[in-house]
Amino acid sequence: MAISSADERRASARSAYLMSMASCPTHRVLDRLGDRWVSLILKELADGPRRHGELARVIAGATQKMLTQTLRALQRDGLVARSVTDSVPPRVEYRLTPLGESLLPVMAMVAEWAERHIGDINTARATYDSALSG
Repeated sequence: MAISSADERRASARSAYLMSMASCPTHRVLDRLGDRWVSLILKELADGPRRHGELARVIAGATQKMLTQTLRALQRDGLVARSVTDSVPPRVEYRLTPLGESLLPVMAMVAEWAERHIGDINTARATYDSALSG
């Protein structure tokens, strides 16, 4: 019988935990929604289809690379669809899929909660920070 060290047991437990998180639907969805640019892209596409350049203008902090990567990830998840119009130059548009549209009420509720409670959060942070420094 092999004896394992505490470090090996912790590593094994961590590995098992990470594997369980990888299969957890809630964790997987929140992981995607927690990406930096996702909520801004979904908010913009809620108003209708947008071209990449339009998204780049309104989401000014995102680099072209990050915007493209995020749009591809959202496509992969089935939340965004990309369509190419056969013209010169080709016209590429992104739009929410029905699945992506079904996420909008959830995001609106989170935004409403954040607006209502940001003062409480700021107060709690200030209290916590002053307790650490005091």
